[in-house]
Amino acid sequence: MVKSVENEYPIELAAPDISAYRGNTGVPFFTTIPSEKPGPHALITAVVHGNELCGAIALDHLFRTGLRPARGTLTLGFTNVEAYHAFDPDDPTASRFLDEDFNRVWDEATLEGDRDTVETRRAREIRPIIDQADFLFDIHSMQLKRVPLMMAGPLEKGRDFARQLGTPAHVVADAGHAAGKRLRDYAGFGDPASPKNALLIECGQHWEAEAAPIAIDGAYRFLLALEMIDREAAEPHLRPRPEAQQVIEVTGPITIQTEDFRFARPFQGMEVLAKGETIAWDGEEEITAPFDGCVLIMPSRRLWKGYTAVRLGRFV
Repeated sequence: MVKSVENEYPIELAAPDISAYRGNTGVPFFTTIPSEKPGPHALITAVVHGNELCGAIALDHLFRTGLRPARGTLTLGFTNVEAYHAFDPDDPTASRFLDEDFNRVWDEATLEGDRDTVETRRAREIRPIIDQADFLFDIHSMQLKRVPLMMAGPLEKGRDFARQLGTPAHVVADAGHAAGKRLRDYAGFGDPASPKNALLIECGQHWEAEAAPIAIDGAYRFLLALEMIDREAAEPHLRPRPEAQQVIEVTGPITIQTEDFRFARPFQGMEVLAKGETIAWDGEEEITAPFDGCVLIMPSRRLWKGYTAVRLGRFV
């Protein structure tokens, strides 16, 4: 289990029972729903982190509505199921993962190596399904209560895909984390020459009630962008789209170098700093904003050596 981080937020969401969704693919908790017409293979994934409930709620919703694609193939997948089943509302931060972060193992060297953890075993198990997908929509949530974000990756194709969905208002163009590769950057998703594409949505704070309808809206808009469902089926579940989207281009992460990292103040994320303003101290080193208009993206409370403390970006 991950080391617990103090939680100040109420648990407003209930983790749905997913026992009925063991699936039909031969890979537990992955279900493929084909159509009769040719089209893309779309994959929607949830619970990459076991304590992020909104994605499980969104998939449970899609199953309960009996949604079927008008073309192509739709796969719905619960990923880090062991961590999800370990979720405890009395200690809700502890089940983010069991042995290691499931969203940092998606490089070929790790997947094809001999590292043996709960998360690497599950990643290897679901990898054949991931390889079949043309488009991925990966549903997440955040430690702190902030506006939702669409993580589009570092490539222009990711930004274009985010614009097709048209929501949420902020799109983050980023290359991920020094600690390891995310699922949304795996293989063809992160290859500019590949037609495959992926998005990762951060729906708000992990357990706030609002995160669930944001996740559901995102799933429907993903399928609408791929022309896999008609708007009439989606409309009752859609939220108003923002008037415009803003892209934040990540210039780099701050990766923790010592066991004594502390922020200069309790940043919540999306603060905009002037050049030279203090962000944090890492041991004796002061870390300052490297340019004017420096946006802080998703500051972490898991301030452990080798982890990302926060990402820095600018509006473009």
